[in-house]
Amino acid sequence: MRKDRAPKSCIIDTMDVEASELKGAVEHMHRCKAHLAQSVPVRERHGDATVWKGVVHVFDLTGHPKATRAYAWSSPIEGSDKRRFFAVLHLPPVTSPAEAVRAAIVAEQKAAR
Repeated sequence: MRKDRAPKSCIIDTMDVEASELKGAVEHMHRCKAHLAQSVPVRERHGDATVWKGVVHVFDLTGHPKATRAYAWSSPIEGSDKRRFFAVLHLPPVTSPAEAVRAAIVAEQKAAR
């Protein structure tokens, strides 16, 4: 994955995540305006195991130089009361909420090595 397309994340001090908080994270991380288009349930599996399950919020973007859409969600940080916010741009090969989650999981696994 090219560096400019790598999923971005940040840590926010909150447990309850509203769409407005995700909108703020998208706008902050990608320096553009975001408008919530829809929310999509996603379940990412590896074999028989569910590795991630949640809701991905889809945002239409205005003012971003390359993307017109972004996918955003948050996940709790293990052993913490904080959450990590993800905002992945809709740029090939990421063209769906499920692919955005998959790309973030792969990126985190590579970063952990």
